[in-house]
Order: sequence, then C-alpha cells, then structure tokens
Amino acid sequence: MPTLLQQVSESILAPGGLVLDDLESLVGELSVGDVDFADLFFERAEAETYSLEDGEVKDASYHRDAGVGVRACSGDKQGFAYSSEITAARIREARDVAIAIQDGRGTRGGVNLDQVSTPKLYVAKNPIPEKSATDKIAFLLDIDAKARAKSPHVQQVQATLSISYREILIAATDGTLGADIRPLVRLSVSVLAENNGRRERGSAGLGGRYDLDRLLTVEHADRLVTEAVDQALVNLESVDCPAGEMPVVLASGWPGVLLHEAVGHGLEGDFNRKGSSFYSGKIGQQVASKGVTVVDDGTISDRRGSLNIDDEGHVSQRNVLIEDGILVGYMQDKLNARLMGVAATGNGRRESYAHLPMPRMTNTFMEPGEATQEDMIQSVDRGIFAVNFGGGQVDITSGQFVFAASEAYLIENGKVTAPVKGATLIGHGPQVMSAISMIGDDLALDPGIGVCGKNGQSVPVGVGQPSLKIDRLTVGGTA
Repeated sequence: MPTLLQQVSESILAPGGLVLDDLESLVGELSVGDVDFADLFFERAEAETYSLEDGEVKDASYHRDAGVGVRACSGDKQGFAYSSEITAARIREARDVAIAIQDGRGTRGGVNLDQVSTPKLYVAKNPIPEKSATDKIAFLLDIDAKARAKSPHVQQVQATLSISYREILIAATDGTLGADIRPLVRLSVSVLAENNGRRERGSAGLGGRYDLDRLLTVEHADRLVTEAVDQALVNLESVDCPAGEMPVVLASGWPGVLLHEAVGHGLEGDFNRKGSSFYSGKIGQQVASKGVTVVDDGTISDRRGSLNIDDEGHVSQRNVLIEDGILVGYMQDKLNARLMGVAATGNGRRESYAHLPMPRMTNTFMEPGEATQEDMIQSVDRGIFAVNFGGGQVDITSGQFVFAASEAYLIENGKVTAPVKGATLIGHGPQVMSAISMIGDDLALDPGIGVCGKNGQSVPVGVGQPSLKIDRLTVGGTA
C-alpha cells in the first residue's frame, strides 16, 4: 500500500511528468542570491455543493482545480507566482518571477529534502464519491420535510451540503518535504418562521474532517432541524433588547467566535511583528483576567480547523497564547517566526496554491474554569445571556469589535427571562478579557462551521470557550 506521500505525489506530480526525485533540483533552483527561504506548494482540490430551498435544488456545483505556488523570501520581502499547470517548465517560469526580489549575486542550490512525519488526525479519503448525488439531495429533502413538520410556523427551509477534498505537497529550501490529504464536510440548515405577520430566522450547522457516512445521519438531521426551528420560534417571541453597559453571560461553544475575532487575530505573528496589534511587545505582561488561558490547537482529531501539517509543512501543535491572564506567545508562520527570532508554531496557512501563506488560527479556544453557568446567571441582577452569534466586525489594530447576537435573553434578578431581538455586543477585545470575572466548567467547541477571513483569504477554523461572565460590556439594543 502506498504511503501518503507516495499517493499524493503520484496524484499531483505524475500528470505533469514529474516524480518526487525532481523536487530537490526544482527547490534547489530557488536557493539563489540572498533568498533566505523558498518553497513549492502543490495542490489538487475538489469541491461539491448542494443547496435546497423550499424543496427545490437551487444550486448543485462541482469544482476541481490543481496548481503550484512558488515563493521566495528575502528579508521581509516575498516574491510569489503560481501556475495551474504542474510541469517543470511552468514551475521554472514561476520561479523566475518569485526570485526577482533577490540581488542575483551568487548561486547556492543543493537542497536535501527530508520527509516530515505526518500525524493522522483525520481520515485520508475523498468524501465526495462516497454517496450519489441522488442520495445527497434526498437527505436534504428529508431535512426540509422534518423542519416543516416541526412547526406550522415554518415558512421557508434552506439546507446546504458542502464537501471538499484537498491533497497538498510541500517542498522547501529548509529541507521540508510534506504531504497531506484533507477531507472537509459541512451541513447547514436555516429556517424562516412566521407568526402574526412577524418573521424570524433560526439556523444550525455541523461539520468537520470526516466522511459523509458520519455526517449524513438521522440523528444529525433531527438535531439540526430542532436547533434551527427552536431558535426561530424563540426569536418570534423576543422583545426589544435594552441598551447600555451591563453584565453579559456568554454561553459555551460557538460564542467563542467573539474570542477568535476580538483577541485571536491580535495574537497572529504578522500583526505583532509590524507593531499593529494591541498585543505587540507585551509578552510576559498581564493582558487578561487571572484564570484566562487561551489556546490555539491544530491537533484535535477530526476538527474543522485541525491540520496534520500546516501549509508550510510544519507539523501542527498545541500553542498556549495567554496563560492565567499572561501573554506568553504568538501564532507564527515561517516568515514571521524567522524575522522575530522565534520558532514557527504550525500556523502557516493559505486558501490555495494561488495565495501566500500567513499566520492564521486553527482551533482557538479558552480553557475551562470552575464556575457553573447557573452561578453566573444567578449573580446578575440585570443583564444579557448571549447564546448564539451571527455576524460581526473587528479592528485588529485597536481591538474594537461589534457582534450581533442571533439568540439572546434578558437576565433579571438572577434568572433568564424573555428572549431579546437586536442585541449587539460592542467592546474592546483586551478590555473584555480583563472584565471576565467567572469562567465556566463547561468548555465546548463549535459544531464545525467556522470560516475565517483575513487579507482576502478564507480558511476553515474552529472556535470554542466555556461559559463566561463579563462584568461590563456595552450592549446595543432596540429598546
């Protein structure tokens, strides 16, 4: 049985007349002049999507792509070019563009590649052909029927199945030779409920790096339908949200997206090297309440944000970023790690072969504490309990953020009461981290639906947290 490296190289290199042994010379040709580091990133990808709306197929698409990105780094400069044709001739054409950043004095060459020992965090198989198009559509139609049967108030149902499969191969002048096979599946449900002329939405999703047999189950369909319909029905009963500064209790799991956006991006190496993050130069300083420990971990089995190796061939790892409120590290790719004089952390990620890698999160979450969610709610006289979030915006430089809650409730006299509509949370990420007074014992990761955008690139990620009590947070409301 072929090894993962042999399987990927045969799939990616062979169609263009290349073999693994060709990579040492091709990479060696990038090691010229004052180039500090260079790499080749090969990729073959497939993606398939089915979307149903009100029992009709609105979108059915399949996409396939392959190519190679060629990068050369000199100081903080990067030369980059890519080709959708994987042949020696096209790689050399891209190389000539990439190495144009160097001074051209002297030729080094002579690279010896050593295979990276790749973990096995998820199945190395393509989920797309596992089921027929007929079976996939039938599953989505069943979700539509289940949602409508759940409540007479359900007026519209949308169900989407997204599947992707990527093979990557990396060869670099530092000797790295790595390969990975990455499956990714996601199922999403959205419903629109109506009562007495009022309309509200509810949604739910699920996904990860595993096969379709594990995703497309009756249990998952029932759970997503129940979550989406219940959320819509709760929102139909919501009242105007009060505005002002007040205590906020965040539920566990998906609300960790606030942590991801308002804090996580500020801990990425490129922002800190350039001094544009609030956290720049603050290693060893107190940046959050005691008890707050924030981790980025790309090694959790089957998770959406996990990677056997990152997109520079570095084995994924668990990185503690904030420990007991103290800033202890940043997330690094190879370029920023080299320029900052630290080790890479396995966070070099890119959307595809046509993009440059940069430091990005994988699965980012806060470690649990000892409080219970019930204790937090009972400690609040008047505030907000935020269970689910929709969209949001954050300014990386300042740390300011605005997030809309898709499901939230009033807390009155220590009890959860009426659902509220129009709740937005407004604040400053680092200040919020210092306003956390209670950390729950109920750490949960999101169900596998996260997508992170940065500099025009999107990558799958995971988020998570335990329940949290934030003593002071500005709530924008409609009341």
